[in-house]
Amino acid sequence: MGFLIETSYLLTAILFILGLKRMSHPRTAPAGIVWAGVGMLIATVFTFFHPSIVGNYGWMLLALAIGGGLAWYTAVRVAMTDMPQMIAIYNGMGGGAAGAIAATELLKQHFAIPPAQQLATVRAAIEAGADLDTVQDFVLHADGPSGFIMLLAVLGAIIGTVSFSGSVVAYAKLQGLITRAIRLPSHQLINAVMFAVVVLLGLIIVGASEPNAFLIMLFFLLALVFGVMMALPIGGADMPVVISLFNAFTGLAVAFEGFALNNSAMIIAGTVVGAAGTLLTQLMARAMNRPITNILFSSWAAMGGPATEVTGSMKAADPQDAAVQMCYANKVIIVPGYGLAVAQAQHKIWEMSALLMERGVTVKFAIHPVAGRMPGHMNVLMAEAGVPYDLIFDLDEINNEFETTDVALVIGANDVVNPAAKTDPNSPIYGMPVLNVDEAKNVLVVKRGQGKGFSGIENHLFFLDNTRMVYGDGQKVAAELIAAIKAF
Repeated sequence: MGFLIETSYLLTAILFILGLKRMSHPRTAPAGIVWAGVGMLIATVFTFFHPSIVGNYGWMLLALAIGGGLAWYTAVRVAMTDMPQMIAIYNGMGGGAAGAIAATELLKQHFAIPPAQQLATVRAAIEAGADLDTVQDFVLHADGPSGFIMLLAVLGAIIGTVSFSGSVVAYAKLQGLITRAIRLPSHQLINAVMFAVVVLLGLIIVGASEPNAFLIMLFFLLALVFGVMMALPIGGADMPVVISLFNAFTGLAVAFEGFALNNSAMIIAGTVVGAAGTLLTQLMARAMNRPITNILFSSWAAMGGPATEVTGSMKAADPQDAAVQMCYANKVIIVPGYGLAVAQAQHKIWEMSALLMERGVTVKFAIHPVAGRMPGHMNVLMAEAGVPYDLIFDLDEINNEFETTDVALVIGANDVVNPAAKTDPNSPIYGMPVLNVDEAKNVLVVKRGQGKGFSGIENHLFFLDNTRMVYGDGQKVAAELIAAIKAF
């Protein structure tokens, strides 16, 4: 049975890796998710037959039923606009699970199993088909985990707990429960001291000759608070990067706890998630031209000096005029943003695009790497609306085309099209790569009102001579554009 279980874990690892590979392209991503899901199902089922698991099957099945039922219910009901929040909280649950495993391992520190219980457990394991190696491993660890295993458990505890509480804060910000960055006086100094205390407590717990429940509780409490303090001062515009970072944290925590439990499936899955999350975090930070340390320990508001004042005024246009401009255009580039997701206008925008293409207009979609509230948010929306993948382009692929574009239609995007990032050294977003929308011959911006973006920065694009503002709800404006194009 031991060989069969390890083989199932190897198969799980292969499915995880292949699934992740297929998730790298929109066409194959749905199949990749299924492959990874099948891998997790295999690992879960075969874990029930692990010799070290004796009894408590009812509680485990009940937990799986409750967790699976809640996950299914929330997944089928969540709106696409709320998908970033769901990703954040689900990721936090993974970190919390790793922290809970760590707590279990820490509470077993130096607890010797009574000889009678040892004998009963060994007998039950043999009857369940355990091989000799498994029985020997149990006997060797009967007096408690080794110092190295305890150290891994502590590392997993810190990372997983921080990921859990930090992800909860990220969820609260995305949900609008926390509407601004919160900074205490000497905030980063407090964080540094708190982190040092958490690490010190962890080392004390590892080296303690006797278990100390109070220290363990204090350790986890401070780790939870540190995760909250770490996420509170980070601005909303940085949330996509932060979510990706906490995802990497969760993967690392799971991998460490896999070592603590001697579970190869957890080790491989956690390592894959941690590596992928780390790479994505680096790519996202590079897309913003900001080091990760700056995102974690600074903020939009803390960067730069007094920004250049905008000149001119916003000039309004009605949907009928906007439709005429696009009908006469040779090329139209559409730039979606979070406002499109809030208005749920993706289907209408694609319907409008199809009408323009029927008239011979070349239509393309430009996606900024950090558009929306999570990595790939806009790509998911476009795929949901049925936009062909060959019409969707990343910033690097399409940025040089704006200067030959007749009309750039911006719907719901803000900071990622702000030309101040290119021209104003004092702007908080200076140096961040943005879409060159301002270089288009004509710019149409669909926006509810004249408010600022998620980062709270005034957008110079809205005041340019070649920009016209089309005010209104994204879906309502898109419907009016469709009607005007059909009537043209």
